[in-house]
Amino acid sequence: MRTSFAGPLLAAALLAPLMWVPDAPGDAPHPSARTAGRYGGESAQHGADAARTGGGDADRTAGAGPAAAPVPAAEKWTPPLSTRGRYVVDADGDRFKLKAGNWHGASGTWTGSGSPDEPADNHAGEKSDRMPLGLDRAPVGEIVEGFRDLGLNTVRLPFSNEMIHDERPVADASVAANPRLKGKTPLQVYDAAVEALTDAGFAVILNNHTNTTRWCCGVDGNERWNASRSTAEWEDDWLFMARRYRDNPRVAGADLYNEVRRSVLDDPNWGLGDGHDWFAASQHLGDRILQEANPDLLVIVEGINWTGVPVDGLPHGRPTLEPVRHLSHTLVRSGKLVYSAHFYDYTGPQHSGASGPGETSDPRYRDFGREELYDVLRRQALYVASEQDRHFTAPVWISEFGAGSREEAGSKQRAWFENFTDFLAETDADFAYWPLVGWQEQREENGWALLHWDSAGRRTSVLDGGDWRADAWRRLTGAQGRTGQVPPADRWSMLSPDHGDFVQSLRMRERPDWDEGARKAACPDDQRLAGLAHSGARGLCTDTGERGGLAAADGATEAVGDERHVGDEDWAPGYTKLQCAAGQFVTGYAVRGGTVSSALCAEAERELPGGGRAVRFGDGDDRPAEAKGGDFAHGHHKGQCADDEYAAGIAFTTRAGSSGGPEALLCRKLR
Repeated sequence: MRTSFAGPLLAAALLAPLMWVPDAPGDAPHPSARTAGRYGGESAQHGADAARTGGGDADRTAGAGPAAAPVPAAEKWTPPLSTRGRYVVDADGDRFKLKAGNWHGASGTWTGSGSPDEPADNHAGEKSDRMPLGLDRAPVGEIVEGFRDLGLNTVRLPFSNEMIHDERPVADASVAANPRLKGKTPLQVYDAAVEALTDAGFAVILNNHTNTTRWCCGVDGNERWNASRSTAEWEDDWLFMARRYRDNPRVAGADLYNEVRRSVLDDPNWGLGDGHDWFAASQHLGDRILQEANPDLLVIVEGINWTGVPVDGLPHGRPTLEPVRHLSHTLVRSGKLVYSAHFYDYTGPQHSGASGPGETSDPRYRDFGREELYDVLRRQALYVASEQDRHFTAPVWISEFGAGSREEAGSKQRAWFENFTDFLAETDADFAYWPLVGWQEQREENGWALLHWDSAGRRTSVLDGGDWRADAWRRLTGAQGRTGQVPPADRWSMLSPDHGDFVQSLRMRERPDWDEGARKAACPDDQRLAGLAHSGARGLCTDTGERGGLAAADGATEAVGDERHVGDEDWAPGYTKLQCAAGQFVTGYAVRGGTVSSALCAEAERELPGGGRAVRFGDGDDRPAEAKGGDFAHGHHKGQCADDEYAAGIAFTTRAGSSGGPEALLCRKLR
């Protein structure tokens, strides 16, 4: 969201005694439990409860202009969406580039001081009343038509946790151009927006933007997913939302949380295993959504937006997606992960975006020349999509960027916007502009939006003339990129049982604990184990050479904790060998401390060759020269089977001086 993380409020907070507490949320009730029926798998009611609100005179207040024209024909695509390598694809395997914008408002616009009911106390005067912006000024169908005119096919639709629970009807004046929405709760209005968008053919990405309905994103009680509510409540809210739109296949994704950042006292982290671990929280919730609520959704994980204290000489920075290189997500359903990042001209790799108090001497993105900017963007985010066949390879969605219109932006901002949109076009990146909707009066606009409505319902667009962003926007939306069929890509996935179980097999999650008391890791059901680290317990999974998976449907699994299946050939002399039986392959493992305690063996759907070779990695890396998958255990020795092999056993030793970690793999040919 367009705001500075470290403004005067943050500076004052960081310099004040540590007794400082962020401002309290608004005066809206925030119940700890839903009213009866809200958790009963309730779907959005397409028609009665969430009224269909296309164009037409009935949805236009008197004197507000003509009725909205029909929305132009939608881009054809077949839900659900999934991923193949760096691309998002539809159900037919065709590229679906996320050409998107943010329709904000439902997550709140109150600035945190004064009254939420006073426009002057809301961001840029945009009093949204906990709804997508503009419904007091234009019929929802006309707003959606404007999105199509901009060349978009997807809308990121922010919401707050508070909005979900808010039972107060919206004010009649707030839906003046959409009278059928009078008397609705904010969530029911959100339903209507979802319905209007998906009826028009748009993909909708649900975005948990804030905990409270307060404008984001400073020290405001919305810094983390659990800043103003518990992680359990956050997960419950997401399962509720995922189930609510489960029957609408064009609700395509779940953007788990917006701009995770430092609070006054605490940093978020990526992999420490504590209550501020964004990697662990997003991994756990993503799995739950796919397993318990809606297996068709894309799970979208944004990098960390800010850590540290923005003072020269103290550690601080904007990690974005850089930590993904060494620790990436593996979901229980392959092909559902998308990473995202935000970039604005006034922030930087180590710049919070503050001006005045809290400002550091670090360069902002607008201070970089074109090539230097490109290098920074690749390092911080786009490497995830550009480096193929890695454990982290996934689509990267730049889900927020933007610039001021008319005279708001200076020469540096304009140059940055031109360079940034050129970068998006040249890299064929998925994107979402912030924001789509704003206010205007007498053609004087209040901000960065691409579409503005005045109080009489008249619209101006970035494409109407006189807006310096228009040419860059046309180049971006009209850029030639990959289209048509995207061939299936090999999957490479990391297993990271760093702090507990990391069982990514849905089959094994439904079966009894195969090694109680140990930390267990298992590949997704369509992958097999390809590599292990000598220490640290990391593993690598793949489906290369056997797309669709090697396991027999409903096949047996066996936890092997001894040498029961070792034959006459000793492939690792002097080591304990946990070997699968003939016709089985290794799909997981368990450790106690640093010692291997079992290999998880799965029955193959076809006959597998025997024999094989030992890959030894106790004293150094033993990976094929052409090994794919990337560094799945940074800083540790690793072993890996070749692409045309499967792992059939794990060897280790607990003799003096040894850790008991994996020392060798038995690798056998797939065919």
